[in-house]
Amino acid sequence: MAFENLTSRLNMALRRFVHKDYLNEKDIDEMMKEVRLSLLEADVNIQVVNSFVNDCKQKALGEKIMKGLNPGQQVVKIVSDELTKFMGSTESELILEDKGVSVIMLIGLQGAGKTTHAGKLAKYINKNYNKKVLLVAGDIYRPAAIEQLKTVASSVNTDCFDMGKTNPVTIAKEALSKARKEGYDVVLIDTAGRLEIDEPLIQELKDIKKEVKPSEILLTVDSMMGQEAANVARTFNEEVGITGVILTKLDGDQRGGAALSVKKVTGVPIKFSGIGEKMDDLEVFYPDRMASRILGMGDILTLVEKAEEALSEEESEKLMKKMMDGTYNYNDLRKQLKMINRMGRLSGLLKMIPGMSNLSQLKDVDDNALDFVNVIIDSMTPEERRDPSIIAMSSSRKRRIAAGSGRSLTDVNKLEQMLEKQKKAFKMMAGMDEAKLQQAAERFQNGEIRGFDPNYQSHGKGRR
Repeated sequence: MAFENLTSRLNMALRRFVHKDYLNEKDIDEMMKEVRLSLLEADVNIQVVNSFVNDCKQKALGEKIMKGLNPGQQVVKIVSDELTKFMGSTESELILEDKGVSVIMLIGLQGAGKTTHAGKLAKYINKNYNKKVLLVAGDIYRPAAIEQLKTVASSVNTDCFDMGKTNPVTIAKEALSKARKEGYDVVLIDTAGRLEIDEPLIQELKDIKKEVKPSEILLTVDSMMGQEAANVARTFNEEVGITGVILTKLDGDQRGGAALSVKKVTGVPIKFSGIGEKMDDLEVFYPDRMASRILGMGDILTLVEKAEEALSEEESEKLMKKMMDGTYNYNDLRKQLKMINRMGRLSGLLKMIPGMSNLSQLKDVDDNALDFVNVIIDSMTPEERRDPSIIAMSSSRKRRIAAGSGRSLTDVNKLEQMLEKQKKAFKMMAGMDEAKLQQAAERFQNGEIRGFDPNYQSHGKGRR
């Protein structure tokens, strides 16, 4: 996951000082040295690193102690604030026309994910702005690029316009004409890329830009390029002029240097981040939330938003009622797991919980863990799902369920234990006031209370 190594290194650097009652200049120098090494290891641009560390140091030395924060905690806040500032301070909205057709060009190097993210962006615009999008196949050079865009368009229920191997400028012009005649709100052009930036590529992009006058020119940048991503962004910005960046493959890079470098080097905001392979895996880039993730503080706001999108109020209320009245069973557990599945990858969700991103065992979390649980539940009879006590009292039923699911008896026992722990936790919560709930949350974060085990299926040697 992005920033994994950076988060670990920064936490190690800051943890030594966070509980100190007093920090002198030597302490701050030592802390900033560790921060600098952490950023360089994350492949952040060297000029950005030097500027960041200097800004943090000056603020730390000149800062008065704020009420409620000890000096070490205050330095952590300074680092968080500076991270946020370097990535853009606030999120940047898409620029769309109030009237008429908005044109968006997607540009970038070959392999950066333009075509896939054209589909993701089309779906995002349709869902969040309720606008009709026309995807345009402007890459006439890469083999099967046009067919790939057609497939992507079909997967997000969006129309795709192509003219085969015709000149890309003509394609863009005709697509805009079609959009105006047929009531499309947004024209989203998937342009050609190259393995490296060259003059023909730049000239073609300039010609398309001149012809269709886009409101947005979004550069897709592969985050796994590290600081080179910032150099690519700077060149495209200088040659073509970009309005924003989509940082792709942010779910796979452990360095994360691109996110910290692009905005500072180019002055252009990161507008979106690609965090997975699904068409829903596109997030608005919130600098403050990303800074919180980098420092291991979680991202509760994004987690809540994902939950609100995935869970209807009615089904959430029904599930909560069953949790609290003690009638929670395997049917309910399966519903709960399906809700979680709709929210995204399990490892990514866990890291949004404050304190969880620092737990070493999260690196071993299997994103398919929920599927294994569902397989076991599917092997139960309807009666067994409704009444878990039937299984608890019968070893023969457990063996039958294990055989039917292709899992081990140990796995079935682990699932039973998980359900019982969930029920006990809900029963305990039902009788708590707000203060006690807060104490329980802290105990859970510290590992004193355990609920759902994300590594559930790895405890047994079940057959795969």
